[in-house]
Amino acid sequence: MADAAVDHPRALGRRNFATPADTPLSKKVEMTNWEKGHYINYAKMNETLNIVRQRLNKPMTYAEKILYSHLDDPHGQEIERGKSYLKLRPDRVACQDATAQMAILQFMSAGMPSVATPTTVHCDHLIEAQIGGEKDLERAKSINKEVYDFLSSSCAKYNIGFWRPGSGIIHQIILENYAFPGALMIGTDSHTPNAGGLGMAAIGVGGADAVDVMANLPWELKAPKVIGVKLTGQLSGWTAPKDIILKVAGILTVKGGTGAIIEYHGPGVNSISCTGMGTICNMGAEIGATTSLFTFNDNMSKYLAATNRKEIGDFARSYAAELRADEGAEYDEMVEINLSELEPHINGPFTPDLATPISKFKDAVKENKWPEELKVGLIGSCTNSSYEDMSRAASIAQDALSHGIKAKAHFTVTPGSEQIRATIERDGQMKTLEDFGGMVLANACGPCIGQWDRRDVKKGEPNSIISSYNRNFTGRNDANPATHAFVASPDLVVAMTIAGSLNFNPLTDTLKDKDGNDFKLSVPTGEALPSQGFDPGNDTYQAPPEDRASINVAVSPQSDRLQLLEPFQAWDGKDSNDMPILIKAKGKTTTDHISMAGPWLKYRGHLDNISNNMLIGAINSANGEANKVHNATNGEWDAVPATARDYKRKGIKWVVIGDWNYGEGSSREHAALEPRHLGGLAIITRSFARIHETNLKKQGMLPLTFSNPEDYEKIQPDDKVDLLCTQLAVGKPMTLRVHPSKGGDAFDVELSHTFNEGQMEWFKNGSALNTMAKAHKK
Repeated sequence: MADAAVDHPRALGRRNFATPADTPLSKKVEMTNWEKGHYINYAKMNETLNIVRQRLNKPMTYAEKILYSHLDDPHGQEIERGKSYLKLRPDRVACQDATAQMAILQFMSAGMPSVATPTTVHCDHLIEAQIGGEKDLERAKSINKEVYDFLSSSCAKYNIGFWRPGSGIIHQIILENYAFPGALMIGTDSHTPNAGGLGMAAIGVGGADAVDVMANLPWELKAPKVIGVKLTGQLSGWTAPKDIILKVAGILTVKGGTGAIIEYHGPGVNSISCTGMGTICNMGAEIGATTSLFTFNDNMSKYLAATNRKEIGDFARSYAAELRADEGAEYDEMVEINLSELEPHINGPFTPDLATPISKFKDAVKENKWPEELKVGLIGSCTNSSYEDMSRAASIAQDALSHGIKAKAHFTVTPGSEQIRATIERDGQMKTLEDFGGMVLANACGPCIGQWDRRDVKKGEPNSIISSYNRNFTGRNDANPATHAFVASPDLVVAMTIAGSLNFNPLTDTLKDKDGNDFKLSVPTGEALPSQGFDPGNDTYQAPPEDRASINVAVSPQSDRLQLLEPFQAWDGKDSNDMPILIKAKGKTTTDHISMAGPWLKYRGHLDNISNNMLIGAINSANGEANKVHNATNGEWDAVPATARDYKRKGIKWVVIGDWNYGEGSSREHAALEPRHLGGLAIITRSFARIHETNLKKQGMLPLTFSNPEDYEKIQPDDKVDLLCTQLAVGKPMTLRVHPSKGGDAFDVELSHTFNEGQMEWFKNGSALNTMAKAHKK
């Protein structure tokens, strides 16, 4: 293990920060300006942490301090990194509109009058980008009226804060209004870690986890390992905060952060704005990290003050000693990056961890025969839509305009929130970006999650796009598998959009002005915070009313968008024999492959309808094709969901065989709900992404891994299998008996799992929700 480096005293303002001994921690400071009676409880955190400190008797990382200060039972909790299951009490829950539908439907079935933990819902996922912000928003309100009405009324009924369509992207709204140092939050979106930019442990979860916390149950998390990233030097020139996480993704890969929290520290942190830290934490989801966070510093205080939360920043100073790692704390792994030497990077295509420094990118384009012409440049999203991002982007656009040229490629701008949109409109950056050729989209996720009605290329046509987003899996943005999507800082996106080519390097190359003369783009400039303060823009928040008893939440039985849930059946207590393999998936199988977004988002509240997209993007090892599998009962080849439905009608359980890191990507709960709904029993893989593995357990499925990963190769898609479910026990392997389709003797394969006692009850009862309902009845 690596020791935490001791930061320079001024790096975190340690000479002027108070300590708990100097200032009482019992002061009443509201968590947010939008709620009353929800106070930051540093006193309780400190008390809990001191209990754990006495038990462990060793220095702790900042990540450990946050988690351990939120333990449900600090006296009795077993604590071992990478092994123990921690029962935690988060401070908040946040849901985006696509996942909130199922979370609230599940919460409703628990029969409680209101949420027990402060909760918000944010309408950002269902707005499709087409022709521009205002018109796209109005169209979304019309198309999704039934869903928005359901969310609005259910939030009012169950005491949940509701951010209407147009408010902005959940992660930006959280950073602007709810995040605070030392807090623990769970959110039903994989990029929830964005709030780590304000020193918060914000963790993406499935909707079932959110329901637990909303219903006053402790939340369970396998104690993460902690990877330290020490930053030295300082950012300058064309290098932006985004380049730090692009570099880290290249080092750690999409699997390298699995089961770990990434903790950033060191003197280099001081050259990064609070929103820049948010960018880095946001994209930590791409390396599989549980979450990412920065230790408390002055830039966080400045951001809190700028967003009308100065009292929170001042209160955090009184707890500052516990808002950083202890001297000598050990990390499971350490990465060190000198920001003074860091080059701008471009990652992709098709995976967010293929990192190439800008100086080598032109060669990579040539060697890999990537389409050189840049069709579209896109900036904004939850990752890069801060005031700083927009002002730096506008400075580059203004430089081009002053030389008489505009964007050569199509160019789109997605403000992260109504506050950002209103502020950049007031301060002129929006006009500059529009004059440059930009289309300003709605304050929503848009093309980042596939909500993009793209019409400039035909499906299947190879082309290149570059964005400041976080995720670039095949077909992610525009549903075109031939689109080569690259990820970079907003600065590089704008620069390359001017050139209209992937071969342009703004650090070394020149452009032609309107008169044909060569010129070089100036280094981008921008302010971290607006000098005139933020303009809040339109009021888009709905507070829950004091009298909620008379509110009705209606779900029409005829609706194709919303469907009340029926409980899953409990386990029959027997082994399952002679089961078909629905599909043996080959290679990368993300939650986008298992449950696609895009046009399917409208069915997020209707389990049966959305199940028609189950595994339609996964590649079948039998034929190298997607959505074409062999039906073991009739010999026909058909779509994956259709085959699963046929098995279900015939009372036949089935399993899926998967490859490495199965279920990486979005925290999409439907990717676990759908196989359960269509009759699946187990998903057996070489390895799982953390959130997806937990989601499967919550729905009463068996996520199992090959004890010997090479055993994946021994199983053929047409083999039949027996799963000895009666062997399920904590820490013990299970047996998969394989009956080869081409004849020969059956053979056994050992499977591993990570079930603990409580999670085994979920399987036995049919789901975590069934277990919760059972407990309420007692």
